[in-house]
Amino acid sequence: MPADTQTIAELSRALKARQTTAESVLDECLHRIAERNSMLNAFVTVLEEDAREQARIADREIAAGHYRGPLHGVPISLKDLFDLRGVSTSAASRVRLGHIADGDAAAVTALRNAGAVFVGKTNLHEFALGTTNEDSAFGPARHPLDPNRSPGGSSGGSAAAVADAMCFASMGSDTGGSIRIPAAA
Repeated sequence: MPADTQTIAELSRALKARQTTAESVLDECLHRIAERNSMLNAFVTVLEEDAREQARIADREIAAGHYRGPLHGVPISLKDLFDLRGVSTSAASRVRLGHIADGDAAAVTALRNAGAVFVGKTNLHEFALGTTNEDSAFGPARHPLDPNRSPGGSSGGSAAAVADAMCFASMGSDTGGSIRIPAAA
């Protein structure tokens, strides 16, 4: 990530001012995913081609003066519990492998309308019913500071992706600590 864009707010200002592009920031995130995901297992699906197209659209819109707001062009991942039209939503369970979403979840629609760039879907504790992120059809997510440890769960893949600079933000969920536990870990 560009040295001067460590937060969404900083990135948003840089994108709006055209000091950087959504495409170049996305390239850095995709490079980080390619470099580290095999060790961290944060992502279960990477949407490289779609994300690149979304970033190009965001850059064209911003250049044309159609800035949608602070998430426009920002690389974001989604916990693989949220439906993203045309993409698998497994909830990290073998039971749901191959389930393709017919439409976007309401929260995803809001992000799409805000111009967010969807990098991919992140790992989670199966059906979001656990605190460790170890029970997943895709294997456990790992903590970016110490891959021998859990990032917590159930939104552990989301937390690991953000903490390791694979994206700027991630959608998670929280019923019994699914975001709070990874935030603490």
